[in-house]
Amino acid sequence: MTTFFMNRLEELKISATSMAALCEKALDKAQRGYFQRDTSLAKEVMAGDEQINFLELEVDQAALKLLALDHPMAKDLRYIVGTMNIGLDLERIGDEAYNIARRSLFLSGRPPLPYFPAMENLGQMAMDMLSGAIAAYLNGDAESALEICQQDEKASTETVKVIKALIDYMVNEAPAVERCVHSIFIARSLERISDLSSNIAESVLFITKGVNLKAGCRR
Repeated sequence: MTTFFMNRLEELKISATSMAALCEKALDKAQRGYFQRDTSLAKEVMAGDEQINFLELEVDQAALKLLALDHPMAKDLRYIVGTMNIGLDLERIGDEAYNIARRSLFLSGRPPLPYFPAMENLGQMAMDMLSGAIAAYLNGDAESALEICQQDEKASTETVKVIKALIDYMVNEAPAVERCVHSIFIARSLERISDLSSNIAESVLFITKGVNLKAGCRR
């Protein structure tokens, strides 16, 4: 019975790991599609969203079977519940990557906007937080997870800078309003990915330490 349970647990981890890898790649491609105006990358992200959704169902179903049939306790129980939550957050990250890619397709067919350093900084923050949160989950690293939680406010601050820069530009460039609005939505998606990465880090803390730091990690 113990071996059977451990095999089921390993299957859950494999599905979650596969999903995390796809989300990381989707965000990377979505950002490069936006910054490099590469429509092929944007289309790849949109086409791959279905696979992320499928893996989220796999994670959910595998976790529910473990809970229903094996009655896990202590850290095993925390791992299963935490991984279910992480699967949900990863699925939402996939959705946000899809949204970035969709808006990038629109923008790639229009004249480019000026370079906004804050947008690139925000994109890098989102990528770093996601990669860090995934690594913390795979390694069971509570210290790294806590560091990810504490970065969430920085991403929000950078988002405000992006939106302010885009609004200032729109004031003097009326023809650019539509493109700027799409870019603001992209910034919001990047901020949301940072928030969701913080959620993943919170789940890692729950798995490893059995603590709930939501009040301290998020606004």
